[in-house]
Amino acid sequence: MTWPLASFVAAALRSQPHDIDSVGGAGHTPSDLIVLAERVSHALSHEQVRPGEPVHVRMGNRPADLGSLLGVWQAGAVAVPIHVSAAAATVESLQKSTGARALIDGDRLERCGASPPPDRGLMRDAALVIFTSGSTGQPKGVVIGHQRFADKLLALDRLLKFESSDVALVPLQLTFIFGLWISLLALHAGARLVLVPKFSSEAVRRGIENGATVLAGVPSMFRTLLADPGVSVPDLRMLVSGGEILSRPLAAAMQRAAPRAAMFDLYGLTETGSCDFVLGPDDQPAGFETIGSPTEKVAFRLMAADGRVAGTGTVGELQICTPFGMLGYLDQPQLTADSFSDGYFRTGDLARLTPGGRVQLVGRSKDIISRGGNKIAPLEIDNLLCEHPDVAAALCAGVPDERLGEAVHAVIVLRPGVQTSADALRNWMLARTERFKVPDAFHFSDALPAGPAGKADRRGVAQLSPQKTSR
Repeated sequence: MTWPLASFVAAALRSQPHDIDSVGGAGHTPSDLIVLAERVSHALSHEQVRPGEPVHVRMGNRPADLGSLLGVWQAGAVAVPIHVSAAAATVESLQKSTGARALIDGDRLERCGASPPPDRGLMRDAALVIFTSGSTGQPKGVVIGHQRFADKLLALDRLLKFESSDVALVPLQLTFIFGLWISLLALHAGARLVLVPKFSSEAVRRGIENGATVLAGVPSMFRTLLADPGVSVPDLRMLVSGGEILSRPLAAAMQRAAPRAAMFDLYGLTETGSCDFVLGPDDQPAGFETIGSPTEKVAFRLMAADGRVAGTGTVGELQICTPFGMLGYLDQPQLTADSFSDGYFRTGDLARLTPGGRVQLVGRSKDIISRGGNKIAPLEIDNLLCEHPDVAAALCAGVPDERLGEAVHAVIVLRPGVQTSADALRNWMLARTERFKVPDAFHFSDALPAGPAGKADRRGVAQLSPQKTSR
């Protein structure tokens, strides 16, 4: 059987005139990646990995990662991206969730499970399982289909119109859908792809000085970049932003720094296939601070609390209907069913329709924190902190941050008679979860902030005295 994304990537590599590069210096020719993919596919076949079976793939924005993905897809398996720096506890948790028995790193195969995973009907046409935080405090495995994602890539190609002469600089991680589709789109267009293994203004500056014409990132990256006086970006042709709300001041600063660049501000979710709304150059600057209009074949509605469609100016939950959305949540059929209403995915974001017909986000009905474009469930961090032997209670929330969009703040109540420090908690967490989930600030308190009913109140986290904060 020919798998759509395998065909998409293989065709892109066969016609690719450029090496796939990294600002870290480890480039690969397209033929290198094709050969690597063949080795991966052969290794999986030798291990009798079945079509539809999940396979963990270590990724670190290395050009070889794209060959690994292609090999997994050519074998008919389903790729589960895991960052190379993921904590051992995270890897173990994902293995329990997926039941994967194979892990690919480059072209090396490691066994991580003895027994074959269950045969899941949901996975038979799947290409990816991307784990994303949810309001329940446990990561959810979003199952993404081959044909749906391939079709979305073609729709995005029509939207952004990459050119073969472009040099696309991508500091976004390939473990997330935004970084992945931008990279695959660049390959499809015949553009030169330059990956940034770890974001820093210095690394991005090197990429820009090496001829980048397209830069994709989240607003926190652009904030950091613009704060570096050594960065100059006057020759960029396109800026692509997503992952969090792009403020009007930041958008204006980006335009001043890159006056020739067309700027695309995107909104989307992993569950809906990413990039459901776009605020493009023709809608700027009037449309700033909105997410613009729906992209190709995407429909939406705003549902008010009374169950009716919200009128212009009235706040309602943003719900999205798209042919490019997920197949479902891994092993969670009830959660999948509950996440939809009449075919519309319930985003949990609150929004209103402006008189100009654009959608403006006004808040989140869920408590998800958007830190530097990464979505974090505060309950997940609460639960992990409470596993520390010195912690009696913990409560996390997102607090507005100039650079990150939102920073993660945690209120900590220690057990009687013990003492610990923010550094000690931070180091403890770094051994157990990804760095972006570790709180940016710790507030030590005698009690959690509470609302009028006495329940723990996340809104009170931001109101704590700065004198009690440890970074």
